[in-house]
Amino acid sequence: MYEEYWGLKEMPFENLPDPKFFYPSAEHQEALLRLFYAVNSRKGAAMLTGEVGCGKTILSRTLIQDLPPERYEIGLITNPSLTPIDFLREILYQLGVENQTNSKLDLLHALNDQMVKNFHAGKDTIIIVDEAQAISNEETLEELRLLLNFQLNDRFLLTLLLIGQPELKDKISNIQQLEQRIAIKFHLGPLKPEETQAYVHTRLEKAGVKRPIFKDDALATLHKESRGIPREINNICDICLLLGFGAKVQEINTEQIMKAAYAVKQV
Repeated sequence: MYEEYWGLKEMPFENLPDPKFFYPSAEHQEALLRLFYAVNSRKGAAMLTGEVGCGKTILSRTLIQDLPPERYEIGLITNPSLTPIDFLREILYQLGVENQTNSKLDLLHALNDQMVKNFHAGKDTIIIVDEAQAISNEETLEELRLLLNFQLNDRFLLTLLLIGQPELKDKISNIQQLEQRIAIKFHLGPLKPEETQAYVHTRLEKAGVKRPIFKDDALATLHKESRGIPREINNICDICLLLGFGAKVQEINTEQIMKAAYAVKQV
């Protein structure tokens, strides 16, 4: 709606996990590095946690995009609130294996066969569980631990990446045998003030903008109102561009930031 007015080729502040708009803040870059390390070193399991809207999902999609498909077979689970049987079925489905059996043993055999097939093809099997804090069934959590029993003498047959909100840490800590097997852990925090400014400029640039749109004092207010959380930054900036388009202004100022922040909080 406002793209032409601001000189944009596309919407810059959509809350979608498009790796094109990934902003590598210091913490996001470190988190990505740790996940890459867990995968490349076949560490068995890693866990990434962070507050709602801090950029965990776009980070995981960036990881997937950067992993060469000829070396990695990736199963992405985005709705993990499942029974153990359905959870195993979903893993197999995401790995391209159709299996409707109700036998847990048959599902485990099928999963083992797929991982061994990948191994012989020179591929590593990666299972990414997004929104892992949504797993409410303790038996499903136990299945996560049992997945790490798939291993050869010198390596795991899969790498398990758990991504979720902070309460995931508490759930995992209740299963000591699983927690001890998670070799890499990282908690993703909000953006710093200067990172919020760079985040906005980066997304605008990637969307095709040719000039500054947000005033510096407006970006300082934006950080305060959004608390440095990318999803909140996106929501506020999107409304700001709409308000600025309606008012036919050339730059977004603090007043528009405050109006947009108020509007977002009312939703």
